[in-house]
Amino acid sequence: MRWPDHAIWWHAYPLGFVGAERASLPAGAPPEPRLARLTGWLDHLVGLGCNGLALGPVFASETHGYDTVDHYRVDPRLGGEDDLRRLIDEASRRGVRVLLDGVFNHVGRGFQPFADVMDKGDDSPYRTWFHTDLRTFEGHDHLVTLNHGEPEVADYVTDVMAHWLERGIDGWRLDAAYAVPPPFWRLVTDRVRARFPDAWFVGEVIHGDYARLVEHSGFDSVTQYELWKAIWSSLNDRNFFELAHALDRHDAMLDAFVPQTFLGNHDVTRIASRLTEARHRDHALVILLTVGGVPSVYAGDEFGFEGVKEERAGGDDAIRPAFPERPEEAPGYGAPYHRLHQDLIGLRRRHPWLVRARTTVSTLTNTALSYTVGHGAERLAVVLNLDGEPAKAELPAADWTLVAGEANFTSDGATVPPAGWAIAEP
Repeated sequence: MRWPDHAIWWHAYPLGFVGAERASLPAGAPPEPRLARLTGWLDHLVGLGCNGLALGPVFASETHGYDTVDHYRVDPRLGGEDDLRRLIDEASRRGVRVLLDGVFNHVGRGFQPFADVMDKGDDSPYRTWFHTDLRTFEGHDHLVTLNHGEPEVADYVTDVMAHWLERGIDGWRLDAAYAVPPPFWRLVTDRVRARFPDAWFVGEVIHGDYARLVEHSGFDSVTQYELWKAIWSSLNDRNFFELAHALDRHDAMLDAFVPQTFLGNHDVTRIASRLTEARHRDHALVILLTVGGVPSVYAGDEFGFEGVKEERAGGDDAIRPAFPERPEEAPGYGAPYHRLHQDLIGLRRRHPWLVRARTTVSTLTNTALSYTVGHGAERLAVVLNLDGEPAKAELPAADWTLVAGEANFTSDGATVPPAGWAIAEP
């Protein structure tokens, strides 16, 4: 197994986490060394059972981090390069890998090559870095799309990735990867991987043919939005048939690559707010941590943080809040949902083969689901009940022993209490 097969990420959005200003600091203002606040949470990450820190944007930007103006400079609202390298070193000392967020589809208007084009027009040496019509990303006028057919852009992105891998990071999340031509990614990832063969690349992909994109881009993984949607939607609608369909598709993906799985991230309504019934948070977490994939926990979800994403200016604020200086000051710290994260991540740690496990459904109704997850000779059983009455679930014949949750197991099934769940091993 390569190291990504053992990775369980804790995903943080730094600018929000540290309570940074909404916009960049005035020119000449000294950096604010706020990344140290994240360093203070590393032991919490490890105590949760995670061993990876997936950081949102840390580079100089105009506002929210996805309007980058300098990929070689740490955003002064977070600190300087020394602060980032200190965070990387402290993470490494604890055995924690670090993933950076690479925004290479588009840039902010303050990006120096674009500013040069605005000043000099066709006389700028950077004119070919951008499309003739200076197109923007998905209607956002302040996000200018790079021309990925220009070889110098590929050179630039390759150099940025290598620059930070040389300084100790372990891989890249590639923002809006779906909007960039796969041949561009293949060229860049092949070049970077030649120098850093252990680097991990995960592309942000929302829909489409995930496996084909991985094949043609050189990515190791992509974000599994299909499974994310199926988890909360099937729980809200009391329709496990949707989840079963998604799990079939998920297994097909696992034949080609290992998807990056999640219940929350910096771009979506938090799972505690998305679910219509609070008791279904447990079911969602059980599914995430028992199926194949490289899972991540969005910082705060382990405490049951709420937050609704809204399509308006500032609409991400609720899902990207400031965090206290110390984990024990966070609401929900040490509460049952926090402890459940620790228990289920611990279970996954004891069964590392789950990263490539396939799922076989045994019982499927609107409100009851049982499945086994297996890889080689290894196997676990999972039973879920959304109903207000006990449910009976079938399982393949085995001497099933309860390891988490609550249910009465027999050799070929289980009785699950109302709104209950359980995990068993043979």
